[in-house]
Amino acid sequence: MSAESLSIRFFRLASGREPVREWLKSLGRPDSLTIGEDIRLAQISWPIGLPHCRPMGGSLYEIRSSLANGRIARVIFFFCDGEIILLHGFIKKTHRTPPSDLKLAGDRRAVYLKCRAKYGE
Repeated sequence: MSAESLSIRFFRLASGREPVREWLKSLGRPDSLTIGEDIRLAQISWPIGLPHCRPMGGSLYEIRSSLANGRIARVIFFFCDGEIILLHGFIKKTHRTPPSDLKLAGDRRAVYLKCRAKYGE
C-alpha cells in the first residue's frame, strides 16, 4: 500500500443496498461519527496496527472502534486494487469475533471479487 490516502468503497449487494453504509446510518450520530473517524484513520494512515486495525485472516482486516458505554464496534474490510472495501459492520458482544460475522464478510469478499472478474472492473 502507498503512503497516499486509500479510496473507500462500500460493498454493494445485487439489490443495490450497501449494508455497512446502512448499518452506520442506523447507529446514533456519536457512534457513526466515531466509527467514521476510525475508518478515516485507516484510510489515511495505512498500514496501521493495533489498537486500530487487526488482520483477521483470509485477506480480511478489522477496524476497531470503542463506543460510549463500553460498547465495541467492528468493520471488516479487505483491499482490492488499492481500495478499502468495507464488507460488514457490527457491534461486538463477545470477546472473540463471532464466526458468523467472519463468514459473512468472507462471503461478501468472494461475491465482490466474482463480480469484478465478471464485469471486468
